[in-house]
Amino acid sequence: MKVTAEKNEKVAQMIFGSVYPHYLSRIEKNGRTKAELDQVIEWLTGYDTNHVQTLIDEKATFETFYNEANMHPNAHLIKGVICGYRIEDIEDDFLVYRQCRYLDKLVDELAKGRKMEKILRK
Repeated sequence: MKVTAEKNEKVAQMIFGSVYPHYLSRIEKNGRTKAELDQVIEWLTGYDTNHVQTLIDEKATFETFYNEANMHPNAHLIKGVICGYRIEDIEDDFLVYRQCRYLDKLVDELAKGRKMEKILRK
């Protein structure tokens, strides 16, 4: 599937704090912990747990969330299909959308029981 400018904008304007609980419930249903989710988010964005909570409290959009992030240099190694989109094929024009899919893919791998060192691309 191809990402459109409208889809990119829709995702960019979503509130990160409205999605975080869904990430958390998804991984907890599969025996993973909030600490592991926070570790994955910190690896990808550089945000520690307190900063993530601040962004949630401020109702930061995904656009703000990713624009202020210090993305991990190995984030480009996150590949595969998530939500019908092949991550590595998402065009540079839709950077926020690709970054959201990076996090979705990491959460998916965490929920599926993948080892943390594999998730963190070590």
